[in-house]
Amino acid sequence: MISIRDISKSYGSLKVLHGISLDINRGEVLSIVGPSGAGKTTLLQIVGTLERPDSGSVVFDSEDVVRMKESRLAAFRCRSIGFVFQFHQLLPEFTMQENVAIPAMIAGMSHYKAMERAGELIKYLGLYDRRTHKPSALSGGECQRAAVARALVNSPAVVLADEPSGSLDSRNRDELHRLFFQLRRDMGQTFVIVTHDEHLASTCDRIVHMSDGRIQNIEQRINTTTV
Repeated sequence: MISIRDISKSYGSLKVLHGISLDINRGEVLSIVGPSGAGKTTLLQIVGTLERPDSGSVVFDSEDVVRMKESRLAAFRCRSIGFVFQFHQLLPEFTMQENVAIPAMIAGMSHYKAMERAGELIKYLGLYDRRTHKPSALSGGECQRAAVARALVNSPAVVLADEPSGSLDSRNRDELHRLFFQLRRDMGQTFVIVTHDEHLASTCDRIVHMSDGRIQNIEQRINTTTV
């Protein structure tokens, strides 16, 4: 599904990634782990088209996104990639349902259809009775599940998550982990997760270990996660 080849990235004199190559398979849940400064988030941002590499290619189903012009790239990103971050980044002035609907409206969906789609996802996640609440009236776990719904609203092929459970307590962390596998089962999403959470990493199909801007090894797991 995604083929990453010889990706390098520097910021000034600091080289962050050194010739990274990786294949991400459709429908898998893959984690990227390593110490701070390993280049995990930079790699995720390049895969998510938020950053451009200095060299190399990132091919989504035969399309090299590195070569796309910015206008086409923005449309591709909105349509094909969902993002979940450590902190939910919901807009405080909007309700949960409005927050979830925003990417769909940016993609050109009508307000009515976007709100309808957002409502369906919120109901699927068990939050329908909270849909009219603003983030300040929601728990941390509810906010993060709403952020997952927002990432899914345009039915992206891949969801990229950067430390998604880092700000959650253990109960909400475990619920979020189960949700990723439930979504893979029910909606067919591919997940790429940067995490320091060893428990989350251990439940994934593969674990990519990074250090000093390089992939050190890739660990294949036998996934026994149930939802």
